[in-house]
Amino acid sequence: MDEELHEMIREVVRSIPRGRVATYGDVADLSRAPSPRLVGHVLNQDGHDLPWHRVLRANGTCAPHIADTQHQLLREEGVAVADGKIDLRTYRWEDAVTEKAEEPPGLW
Repeated sequence: MDEELHEMIREVVRSIPRGRVATYGDVADLSRAPSPRLVGHVLNQDGHDLPWHRVLRANGTCAPHIADTQHQLLREEGVAVADGKIDLRTYRWEDAVTEKAEEPPGLW
C-alpha cells in the first residue's frame, strides 16, 4: 500500500466526530481504499493514536476481541450500545452516509 492511501485512511478515521461512528466500508469509500479490510489492517497496525473505536462492522457490531473496550469507549462518548450493537441510523457519521440516487419508478 502506498503512503498516501495509508495517510488518507488515517485522516478519515481522525475526522469521525466524538459521539459518531462509521463502518470500515464508510472509511474505505471516503478514503478511496480498495476494501474495508485494508482499513482494518491500517487501524490494527497504525491506529493506536486514532479514535479507532468509532469504526465498526457494517452491521453495527465490534470485532469480538476488542468489543468490551470499544463499547466502553463509545459509551463514554454518549453512544448507546444495545445487545452488543450500535444503531447506525442514530449514530452514524453524517459525512459517511452516501445518498442513494432516487430510482425511477419501475413498471411493477
